[in-house]
Amino acid sequence: MARKYEITDTTPEARRVQIAALRKMGMEGRVRLVDDMYDLGRSLAVAGIRMRHPDYDDGRVTLALARMRLGKKLFREVYGDVEVKP
Repeated sequence: MARKYEITDTTPEARRVQIAALRKMGMEGRVRLVDDMYDLGRSLAVAGIRMRHPDYDDGRVTLALARMRLGKKLFREVYGDVEVKP
């Protein structure tokens, strides 16, 4: 199977260890890992929004996160003229 990208930030031996660990986890473990990484990314994004906009309540933070994820054009299509900065 051809690789779509080449790993360049680690040694071949470290990569082999990483692949072995991922295989050992099994499908359920890898899905859980992806879910955990998604949650971490969301938490970091929310923390960044809260740091930039301490005046935002939870609703505004949710809208700002949606604005980040959707982009300006799609956000406007979905939410109309709501003004919020990510």
